[in-house]
Amino acid sequence: MNRLLDENQRRLLKIKNIMARKRVEFHRQEWFRYKKLGDAWRKPRGKHSKLREHLARRPPVVDAGFRSPAAVRGMHPSGYYEVLVHNVKELEAVDPRYQAVRIASSVGSRKRQEIVKRSEELKLKVLNGR
Repeated sequence: MNRLLDENQRRLLKIKNIMARKRVEFHRQEWFRYKKLGDAWRKPRGKHSKLREHLARRPPVVDAGFRSPAAVRGMHPSGYYEVLVHNVKELEAVDPRYQAVRIASSVGSRKRQEIVKRSEELKLKVLNGR
């Protein structure tokens, strides 16, 4: 965990991680009926939509109550902010006190090894270094 977090941020980060584990998956209305819809969330807008009306026996609808605390929103569970990196040059802009590195999925194994090696020299945390 990031040591630079104050006591309140540590507390909120724990709450955020607990909420993330409990949060249900939100599916699009009738995602199970038509494969072409997919299950990515869309707000129900129909006039007679039971999901829009939040009726019982219906799946949960995305709402503000499911958000994480504002002070730690966007943080990785480790307490760092993620920075997506594609090459070694982008590592120079990363602040090791507050940010951690995530290597892009399009990066090959040779360049990945170079990024991991350079990040160790700069004392950066790599979230998917392997």
